[in-house]
Amino acid sequence: MKMRLSTQDKVMNGSLEVLLIAVAALFFIPVYYLIVTTFKSPDEATLNPLALPSHFSIDNYVVAWNAMKFPRVFLNTLIVTGTSVLGIIVFSSMAAYGLARRTHALNTFIFYLFLAGMMVPFQMGLISLYKLINGLGLMDHLLAVIVVNIGNGCVIAIFLFHSFISTSVPLELEEAAFMDGCSVQGTFWRIAFPLLKPVIATVAIVTTLNVWNDFMNPLLFLQSRENNVILLEVFRNIGQFSVDWTSLFPMLLLGVAPLLVFYLLMQKYMIKGVAAGALKG
Repeated sequence: MKMRLSTQDKVMNGSLEVLLIAVAALFFIPVYYLIVTTFKSPDEATLNPLALPSHFSIDNYVVAWNAMKFPRVFLNTLIVTGTSVLGIIVFSSMAAYGLARRTHALNTFIFYLFLAGMMVPFQMGLISLYKLINGLGLMDHLLAVIVVNIGNGCVIAIFLFHSFISTSVPLELEEAAFMDGCSVQGTFWRIAFPLLKPVIATVAIVTTLNVWNDFMNPLLFLQSRENNVILLEVFRNIGQFSVDWTSLFPMLLLGVAPLLVFYLLMQKYMIKGVAAGALKG
């Protein structure tokens, strides 16, 4: 039986929709300004900042592509992001499995120690981290950024994997594997790990967004332009005393475009992971 809304409820719902549309339009203005500016000349962008360009041209994107040496910095960013995300998934899933399946007091203490790491700002250890990376001889190597990203990203990933394993991976399957003579490593990789696909997708999306948008670590540990990532290259193309927005904005869009495509492809898996965790209880 359908419930009919009163006139007052209809007016309230209509007013709320109009308000939400207005708020959405307000937040879209910076995005609109960013996009239209990439097709304008510097003079046109200054005189008519919010107007549509008189004619659309991709010359600014060509200039940005060449100035950034985009294929090189994209490859560097892809290597750093892909290796970091893979390392985070592998190491954190193994650690979370051991912590979730053993109820010893020491394991519980270690897990809470990881949770405590979530409350400590990463920036507090930058000086010690810089000295450590320099002492290991990794300065100005992509491996330095990868190692730091893995260490920093495993904290939240262990928490997510631990929660999913504890609530969504049946212990009976692992016990059956043990009875058939499967080792701990074999049980994890053959039984438990394939069941972690929803949370793996969630961790992959979250860590990819964080690593791809990371600016602090590449700025600290990468000095040569041959090892630049996208955000660092954008930063080093900004003028010292003035900024040409028609050159900067295309660089930003070129940097965020691969990430946007990745998110659009992976968002359904993230929704599945959230739904799988929400329906367990």
